[in-house]
Amino acid sequence: MDKNKEQELLNLHNHWISCFMEDTPIEELDDLMSKNIMGYGTTAEEKVFGVDKVKELCRLGQEQKQHLKDYNYSLDIIKKQYSNNEECAVIVAEVDLSYTFNAVKTNLQLRTSTVIFNENGKWKIVHWHGSVPVETEEGDTWHANELHRENERLQQKVNEQTAELRQSLEHLKATQAQLIHSEKMASLGELTAGIAHEIQNPLNFVNNFSEVSNELVDEMNEELDKGDIEEAKAISKDIKQNLEKITHHGKRADGIVKGMLQHSRTGTGEKESTNINKLTDEYFRLAYHGLRAKDKSFNATLETNFDETIGKIDVVPQDIGRVILNLFTNAFYAVDEKKSISELKDYKPTVAVTTEKSKDKVIITVRDNGNGIPKKALDKIFQPFFTTKPTGQGTGLGLSMSYDIIKAHKGELTVNTEKGKFTVFKISLPIAD
Repeated sequence: MDKNKEQELLNLHNHWISCFMEDTPIEELDDLMSKNIMGYGTTAEEKVFGVDKVKELCRLGQEQKQHLKDYNYSLDIIKKQYSNNEECAVIVAEVDLSYTFNAVKTNLQLRTSTVIFNENGKWKIVHWHGSVPVETEEGDTWHANELHRENERLQQKVNEQTAELRQSLEHLKATQAQLIHSEKMASLGELTAGIAHEIQNPLNFVNNFSEVSNELVDEMNEELDKGDIEEAKAISKDIKQNLEKITHHGKRADGIVKGMLQHSRTGTGEKESTNINKLTDEYFRLAYHGLRAKDKSFNATLETNFDETIGKIDVVPQDIGRVILNLFTNAFYAVDEKKSISELKDYKPTVAVTTEKSKDKVIITVRDNGNGIPKKALDKIFQPFFTTKPTGQGTGLGLSMSYDIIKAHKGELTVNTEKGKFTVFKISLPIAD
């Protein structure tokens, strides 16, 4: 047989082996096989008749190979025999195969016998047979049953770990809910202390005007007994004015209590037409008096600058109130901290709040002249559970919750700070959705 014809024969044989041993595209088998191909693998179960069956066996081998580690093989042709007319050839080859499965290294020596015919001037494989000197389950040369059992074991392990992760997730969710509740109750505590102070003013007015009105009623009765109707009418006008003032301050106290109740409950999440200036001013003073109730020595200058053209916008008032309260509380904490460690005798703790209308947005700015936020902490302040406060003084959920609330309102919460000088938080809320 001339060298070119023999080389074509050997190339076809080696290509055939590579389809089973490597990741060679299975479609390339079409050019190598006779349509009537038949043969046996390394066990009696691995018998195939026809092109499709060969492809199925080849595909199975390639899939199973993906589960093996350190996979490697070498091919050595040990015998070639040709017919007298050189139209038929038998090639016997040995394949040294090594791989690791389940941490066990295995070495196999496969032997293949391939019968090749020359059909119309082109070599085609018509029959082959494989053998292997190793004990395996019948039909399991490639450890298919072992792999199946291993997959079942791994799947069971995955299911167990998934169950554990699911349980851990539920535990984390419960813990998060408890922490969020604690954060809300902490801010409610700030509110309650401030309310105790803030509500005292309207109550004093109610008590004073009630006492004065009671005295005026006695005077009016005296004038009526005297028959002085005009004087009695004049006194009745004073009584009416007092009653109007009592009603005004009563509603003021009622509004403070309702604000506290709104803050304490989860709420329906429904937006209401809200006076942002009024809401901001109330929570500003409640936050201040809340800290004063806990620390009588605490003092700070409060500055306000409200844009009266804002009017009302649609927000969830208890949620926005919670955000504003958190920013004010943090600002007061910052200036108080700076005062306690500052060597500047003329340092005046100051917290300022500004509202302004800018095109289709309302902007609320809270500024303090504290020590600022460290640069390394700036990127983390909106992350859950991150806090710059000492252990026990902060949950790390205040700003995280605030950020989520503002995002839910389709707004933005940003921060700007300079070490040792100031911190500015800015809330931007859309006037309309």
